[in-house]
Amino acid sequence: MLRKISLIGALMLLLLIPNVTKAIESVKPFLGRWALFLPGGAGWLEVKQMEGYLDASLLWYGGSVEPVTNVYMEGQTLVVTRTRNIVRTAGAATRTHIVNTLYRFSFFADQMVGEVISPEKDGSSTTMRFTGKKIPDLPAAPDLTKMVYGKPVKLLNGKDLSGWKLLEVNKVSGWSIVDGVLLNDPAQKEGQPHIQYGNLCTVDKYEDFNLKLQVNVPAGSNSGIYLRGIYEIQVVDSYGKALDPHNMGALYSRITPSESAEKPAGTWQDMDITLCDRHVTVILNGKTIIDNQPVLGCTGGAITPDEFIPGPLYLQGDHGKVLYRNIEIKPILKK
Repeated sequence: MLRKISLIGALMLLLLIPNVTKAIESVKPFLGRWALFLPGGAGWLEVKQMEGYLDASLLWYGGSVEPVTNVYMEGQTLVVTRTRNIVRTAGAATRTHIVNTLYRFSFFADQMVGEVISPEKDGSSTTMRFTGKKIPDLPAAPDLTKMVYGKPVKLLNGKDLSGWKLLEVNKVSGWSIVDGVLLNDPAQKEGQPHIQYGNLCTVDKYEDFNLKLQVNVPAGSNSGIYLRGIYEIQVVDSYGKALDPHNMGALYSRITPSESAEKPAGTWQDMDITLCDRHVTVILNGKTIIDNQPVLGCTGGAITPDEFIPGPLYLQGDHGKVLYRNIEIKPILKK
């Protein structure tokens, strides 16, 4: 009897082997990093074939790059799931609900297309469709000593917001020039509906460049500097905190500073940022905290996931109070 059971098990294993092999083959077109073109925003996906299993990370509109809950092949379709806990209150009762969001990726000809199926509170679901584009491999780190820069351009005139505009036309501007300094003050009125403040961006667009500026972050406040509208360099009061990819000077959720170089809240801080060939260097208060490191993709809040087009400099204005001055940009003319 035992021999018979073993034989059946062996036969079943043999039947499964072709399916496993087929799944490994069918995932190959999905491996790598993908720019996700979402309605009104940007996302990013990376799929890896690990030793004996698939792994993936996902960025969806805002927030951080995060590992997914599950990733697997369903025929020729890549399926990704993300799980989050939502606390809901009904009367005196409070319950934590586990909510699963399903992402499906397929190919039509050479175009990757996706759909996300999201559960709603009332028990229904919504489906949204989008497209993806494979991100080319990163080049070698550029030799920054050989860069040829253009003439420095001062982006603030100290009088008004000439050369700048609100990124979202339907939001409120908290931006103004006060005593020659660019100030964002997204104040909320107690007892009044929440005001949706907007981000500020340059009218002009840029490719690769060096950017210098000074920033003053009040206690507990938060902002960000988006290079080409794609990559966020974090601006936040993180003085005294342990190293983290969300601290001052970090490439948000992607690159952790090599050391803590931020100053206490309420003091002016110097930032020197170079973006070149999808590599970024950040010098904070005279210390190099990101040294010509590769950028794997867009960050949360990006205008677009397309890393190969010019874009504006934009300053995050919907989080907290912040001050900027002496913003100067030098385009890279020759590499």
